[in-house]
Amino acid sequence: MLIVKKFGGTSVGDKERIFNVARRCAEEYRKGNDIIVVLSAMGKTTDELIAKAYEINPNPPKRELDMLLTTGEQVSVALMAMAFDTMDVPSVSLNAFQVAMHTTRIHGNARLKRIDSDRIMHELEHRRIVIVTGFQGINKYDNYTTLGRGGSDTTAVALAAALHADACEIYTDVDGVYTADPRYVPKARKLEEITYDEMLDLATLGAGVLHNRSVEMAKKYGVQLVVRSSLNDHEGTIVKEETNVERMLISGVALDRNTARISVIGLKDEPGMAFKLFNLLARANINVDVILQSIGRENTKDISFTVSRDEADAAVEILKENMSRIGGKNISCNREVAKVSIVGAGMMSNPGVAAKMFEALYNQNININMISTSEIRVTVLIHEKDAERAANAVHDAFGLEE
Repeated sequence: MLIVKKFGGTSVGDKERIFNVARRCAEEYRKGNDIIVVLSAMGKTTDELIAKAYEINPNPPKRELDMLLTTGEQVSVALMAMAFDTMDVPSVSLNAFQVAMHTTRIHGNARLKRIDSDRIMHELEHRRIVIVTGFQGINKYDNYTTLGRGGSDTTAVALAAALHADACEIYTDVDGVYTADPRYVPKARKLEEITYDEMLDLATLGAGVLHNRSVEMAKKYGVQLVVRSSLNDHEGTIVKEETNVERMLISGVALDRNTARISVIGLKDEPGMAFKLFNLLARANINVDVILQSIGRENTKDISFTVSRDEADAAVEILKENMSRIGGKNISCNREVAKVSIVGAGMMSNPGVAAKMFEALYNQNININMISTSEIRVTVLIHEKDAERAANAVHDAFGLEE
């Protein structure tokens, strides 16, 4: 069997945890399996590198920031190879250049295009464990790129897809995918299975257990994922196309504080205005989530939408620079907001799910600012101070507790 194993930063945060991972992988290797290990940077290394960058330059060039951040994963894979060596287990560490993981040219949020598998296959044929840097790639200019926070998950899934691996295992510091983040919702329970679509929405809406693009890629290429803890041997959560367990009304509650609401007031109430506004943001690679447009009045309309907080300043600047083009009268930005979402394929065939969510928030006297829905998701924008209370209230309302 060919198994891809990805370990997050907390799983390789110190010497003891590095050797813990090495022992787990060595056990699989000694059973005769081929092993590819994908690693994140140790502990809080990425955060520390970002802080150092901003100490030197408040607006660091994105190319140089990627050049800096990719060093974190290179430290992890080299140390892991050294750990395997002490155990007499043959291994080799490879970075994005050595594997040749080709990405789009965008720094900070690149997308994988293709992986050259020759080097990895050569090493596997010589019975070595291959340890690959997650989170990074190279663009057509031979510059390092990074895949966005959590991008090591995507690296692992891409390798599993490209090499037709028999299994892809994502190891974290939690036992699997929970009905909500246990740090905020103490009654959250672990799910045995979840569909790609449900996991994709949860990941996109703030559930940090998996990178959303990794789920998107897994669904596209049919890579079945298992999310489990690196700290114990408990069964994890299987992420796949269809689940065998009884369909619950909803599968989980997601909370996302990394959001800001931008409002553009006084746009002309005429065709094409929404296109002009959002095309400006799209060209700057700024992702927009919840959108609300007011009913036109006095030949004007207002449009509000959400972006991640780290893109809010850039979004406001772009819109202000183009006010004459889009014709708005005023732009405001509110960062004291949070998104709370419910996700579940079961809501497709059950009316009244949204009403039940709104009732739970009403009972807690929590005001809703914006609402967005899909077939399997309902998202509300609320004040940040109410975020945890809202997540717990909704979680209890749908009976998701243990």
